[in-house]
Amino acid sequence: MLRARFLIPLAIFAVMVVFLGIGLTLDPREVPSPLINKPAPPFELQQLHDPAKTFSQKDMLGKVWMLNVWASWCVACREEHQTILALARGGAIPVFGLNYKDERADGINWLNKLGNPYQLSAYDRDGRIGIDYGVYGVPETYVIDKAGVIRYKRIVRDKILPLVKELNGNA
Repeated sequence: MLRARFLIPLAIFAVMVVFLGIGLTLDPREVPSPLINKPAPPFELQQLHDPAKTFSQKDMLGKVWMLNVWASWCVACREEHQTILALARGGAIPVFGLNYKDERADGINWLNKLGNPYQLSAYDRDGRIGIDYGVYGVPETYVIDKAGVIRYKRIVRDKILPLVKELNGNA
């Protein structure tokens, strides 16, 4: 009886240590998305630079493409921007932006100042589409395949370019 009284808390403690050890090996910036391997949520938004035109994920069916969620107020977006510019210049994948919870003029000015890597940016003023995509903070980036399925979430240069080549059949 006395032995069981001490073994149960010890077993619980051991399980907690194992979970803590596993948790310490994870990268907190790599949050798994429940959208991986699922169709990209549908949207149709005004374009940032031309509100008379719209952009939809349907426009990209048949192409592998990247959707980068960004905002002019986002400090991390500024840090990531050179990487996005380099990816766009490299031409391996079409890069599209989703301007998230921003003022249109601020977004346009930001791109004019820092350079515009996007073929176009959709304007998500109220953040509704960002919510559908599971955006919890910007920047976030998605690689979407030819069938419109999200294959990757987050920007890691060493992972995105090989994935794009594989999805395009250039492995």
